[in-house]
Amino acid sequence: MLLPFLEVGASDAQHSVIWLHGLGADGHDFEPIVAELNLSQPVRFIFPHAPEMSVTINNGMRMPAWYDIAAPQIDQRQDDTGIRGSEKAIIDLIENEIARGVSSESIILAGFSQGGAIALHTALRYHKPLAGIMALSTYLPLADTVENEIHDANKNTAIFIAHGTYDPVVPLELAVKTQQQLNKLNCPTELLNYPMEHSVCPDEIDAISNWINQRLK
Repeated sequence: MLLPFLEVGASDAQHSVIWLHGLGADGHDFEPIVAELNLSQPVRFIFPHAPEMSVTINNGMRMPAWYDIAAPQIDQRQDDTGIRGSEKAIIDLIENEIARGVSSESIILAGFSQGGAIALHTALRYHKPLAGIMALSTYLPLADTVENEIHDANKNTAIFIAHGTYDPVVPLELAVKTQQQLNKLNCPTELLNYPMEHSVCPDEIDAISNWINQRLK
């Protein structure tokens, strides 16, 4: 059963962006950004809603989440089961877009914060080539498993990383570390920094527009 999702854009578009929200948000979180993107061709945006679960770091409160977070150092004590469960759910969404007539090479997997972590994790292991991977204000989860699990189909897929220099939630150091880890695997990465906290800014949106246009030529 597919995750529920919000769809924005032409139903018959030949390009898709699957964009995952952060912890505690939902698929509507990045819906307004679509109107700000200056895209050169029709693109269908899929904004899935994460299931609700108890989140340890938030005193066990239930909220939309892609996996549990157990410690303030978010790259420690990671929820392997939750991360891999979300991976399967996102693969189902990718396969659904393919079934609708979009080739895998015309699909971008994107995400912000916790959603960006799942986008990175899933895309690197996916068995069909994707158009690109967009990781916003996030980090690489289960980094010690990537070398053995990365699929040849996406070893050379372009990865766009953007991060705030004042991010108090996911420190910039984790983005730098993520790029270093990916570069060791010879993955093509680009890291852009912006003077912001855990958010998205206008200059970043412009860069996202340009990058999506390049990847979906």
